[in-house]
Amino acid sequence: MQVEETSLPGVFILSPKVFGDARGFFMESFNQKAFEEATGCKREFVQDNHSRSRQGVLRGIHYQLEQPQGKLVRVTLGSVWDVAVDLRRHSAHFGQWVGVELSADNNRQLWVPEGFGHAFVVLSETADFLYKTTDYYHPESERCIRFDDPELAIEWPTLPVEIALSEKDQAGSQLPEAEVYE
Repeated sequence: MQVEETSLPGVFILSPKVFGDARGFFMESFNQKAFEEATGCKREFVQDNHSRSRQGVLRGIHYQLEQPQGKLVRVTLGSVWDVAVDLRRHSAHFGQWVGVELSADNNRQLWVPEGFGHAFVVLSETADFLYKTTDYYHPESERCIRFDDPELAIEWPTLPVEIALSEKDQAGSQLPEAEVYE
């Protein structure tokens, strides 16, 4: 597994070894020991999630104040632009973000640690998005920051379709008013 550090300490891009030939491919999508050795992060994953979305669907920026979730995310069909945002108020990187394309073709994964918000937009016709979490979903403490918050100034890719948001994401807070991690 190759690990690439990002501009945000603790956020990593992971590229598993892929063995392919004319028949197809094989890869080990997760190995606890390799993950810990490569990232220095000792985490127990307790929940796996899978979503399918159409082009232009944007999910996020989501996070949980209680039971914060670390997320190891990947795409098995299609492609997305994936974003992690530092939401730890006392961090030197508070409000900074990193984005990376994840796709079924590049097999990249993004490690989004606890204390960060997470979002993605679907670039392809459809995308299957899978992620492992370090804690269980806790809807009472889930929060959302608007994807287009001017203070974050996330550089979302231009798409041939309009962005589609859930009601929850449309009602997201702006960063200055948002409850974040202390």
